[in-house]
Amino acid sequence: MVTPSFRLRGFDIHKEFLDREAQVALLDDLRDVVARAPLFSPRTPRGKPMSVRMTSAGTYGWYSDGAGYRYERRHPDGQPWPPIPERVQAIWSALVSPNRGPDCCLVNFYDARARMGLHQDRDEADFSWPVLSVSLGDDALFRIGNATRGGKTESLWLHSGDVVVMGGDARLTYHGVDRIRPGTSTLLPDGGRINLTLRVVD
Repeated sequence: MVTPSFRLRGFDIHKEFLDREAQVALLDDLRDVVARAPLFSPRTPRGKPMSVRMTSAGTYGWYSDGAGYRYERRHPDGQPWPPIPERVQAIWSALVSPNRGPDCCLVNFYDARARMGLHQDRDEADFSWPVLSVSLGDDALFRIGNATRGGKTESLWLHSGDVVVMGGDARLTYHGVDRIRPGTSTLLPDGGRINLTLRVVD
């Protein structure tokens, strides 16, 4: 197990876990994923469009529409999700487990206006496995809340190459992204942020 740079409210924060070369290589892998499973804009169960565009890789992809939040085995165009890239799997193996891989790699793209409200990741069957998050591109102001809605929160800036592991008592903690800081990274030619979240679904 790799020691995190620090821990905040049970979240293990691995600062600069990926250097620039590793980020560029990972971005190339993700271009292949998006070519096979294009980004789409989901809607909340109440019909509101989400500001984040997304796609997935792995056995399952995360999805949302009027029927609710859930995992699906196919992209909205009907095709199976592409496999999770080996470089992505290697991050999970180093920080979580070399024996049990993730079932889903959710790929979120944030433009300068996108954000993600405080939420729990609770659509999975087994909460004993953590959620692992990888940041690529522009800085994001990441907010960490509590096990229930409300109460005091704490925020930190996540930079390109940072990796966060949310497990144990923090697995169901509310968290979100308040805003993106445009122009803070040159990784993506047109700017923006990519966030990968790896989950065990079954």
